[in-house]
Amino acid sequence: MSENQTDETTGTLVVGTFLTLDGVMQAPGGPDEDRDGGFKHGGWSVNYWDEKMGEIMDGQFAEIDTLLLGRKTYEIFAAHWPTVDGDDDPVAAKLNSMPKYVASRSLETVEWNNSMLLAGDVAEAVADLKEESGGEILVQGSGDLIQTLLQHDLIDEFRLWIFPLVLGTGKRLFGDGTVPAALQLTDVETSSTGVQILRYKRAGEIDYGSFALEDQ
Repeated sequence: MSENQTDETTGTLVVGTFLTLDGVMQAPGGPDEDRDGGFKHGGWSVNYWDEKMGEIMDGQFAEIDTLLLGRKTYEIFAAHWPTVDGDDDPVAAKLNSMPKYVASRSLETVEWNNSMLLAGDVAEAVADLKEESGGEILVQGSGDLIQTLLQHDLIDEFRLWIFPLVLGTGKRLFGDGTVPAALQLTDVETSSTGVQILRYKRAGEIDYGSFALEDQ
């Protein structure tokens, strides 16, 4: 998470994530999306969606210039979005046409239109992408990739969709390697189903203090 951007030519790295109230981001879209660790709660976000959430999602995707994905999320997206008619779905039209970068050690090729594999060290490649892009780079899903980005302090903004449920198990957004950082809340919206849609931007270092009474 870098300091507020001072160079307008530098890209802004945004993480967009669906979360439970206890911070789980694993498999929000379906039972078989990600069963790692024996996860049995896949599809937990599906029945909370309303019209307002769809409109907000359309607006958020309209802002982005580049998509950055880990392998698992890339494979999910690449199997779904090319089958959706872009004339009827603005998100599909944007995703299918825009530049997409994939961080993977196992994939040798990527077939989805306008997709490219990141070469070499992921953190260095993403830092270079930010310098070169000059626009908004969105990481959606991609939990393993996000851990690398958190550990290397590369994220500028979070767009967190917090759903009103707890699961107790599953992959969480902020892992043990997260670099401590202060954030500024810049926008809040709430769906009819109680989903909180929050935007946070990087706000420098943490300002520590104490409530302890001073010695008399």
